[in-house]
Amino acid sequence: MSERLPTYRVKARNTSSTGENAIHDDETARRYGFRGGLVPGVMVYAYMTQPLAAIFGNAWLTRGTASVGFIKPVLDGEELVVRGEITARDAGGATATLTAGTTATPECATLTATVPAGQPTPVNVAMYPRAPLPEPRPEATREHLGKLAALGTPEAHYDAARAADYLAKVDDALALYRGPSGAVHPGFYLDQANRSIDRNVRMGPWIHVGSVVRHLGSARIGDRLATRGKVRSLFEKKGREFVEVDLVIVAGETPRPVAHILHTAIYRLPAPA
Repeated sequence: MSERLPTYRVKARNTSSTGENAIHDDETARRYGFRGGLVPGVMVYAYMTQPLAAIFGNAWLTRGTASVGFIKPVLDGEELVVRGEITARDAGGATATLTAGTTATPECATLTATVPAGQPTPVNVAMYPRAPLPEPRPEATREHLGKLAALGTPEAHYDAARAADYLAKVDDALALYRGPSGAVHPGFYLDQANRSIDRNVRMGPWIHVGSVVRHLGSARIGDRLATRGKVRSLFEKKGREFVEVDLVIVAGETPRPVAHILHTAIYRLPAPA
């Protein structure tokens, strides 16, 4: 029998309307056929994690998984409603499914999560070497992305000030993200996954379409995070050029893996009509 997760309601915020990616700008997004500037997928994901963290806590944050896909855009100021249910719970762990929608679009994103009973399968950090970020950044082309041995490594210090700024941005009031031992918010991991793309190449308007996340351990306020990775695949669909990157986020001076992410984006859109 399924078990409902608490419904979560939040006013969506387009935190990137003035950033480099013009798909978050109203005028540009409308030229590409959208109703307005897109709320970043990483923000929608951050909102969708709230019921999971509220129910499963550190068990999900340290060993849980999430597979999220973005179906329709969310616009700034819309009320986003996250609903979900636990569909299975047994000795092997728990599985949950969630949807996020607005009045205009009842299903904007879907997410499937698990909380395994056992420890996560480890990754070999040596397979993800650190590399310098390019300066200047080359243009994002299939030829360039296809020949990269490793992506440049974005780094971030998730100190108390940065944690406070991020939690205010995503409007998450859960206590487990606060205090001296507060956990790194899982949405911040996908934010850094975006940086692994846009700090390595120059792009026009681009769209994050989905991610598969495995939490591998604990990261806390005060940790320094580095996102190491490589291009896993490149493909085209309906004139849109996609890239999938394979990333490991490590924390601390002696790098310990805290998240493994497969992150997919459209890095080149067809020219608007």
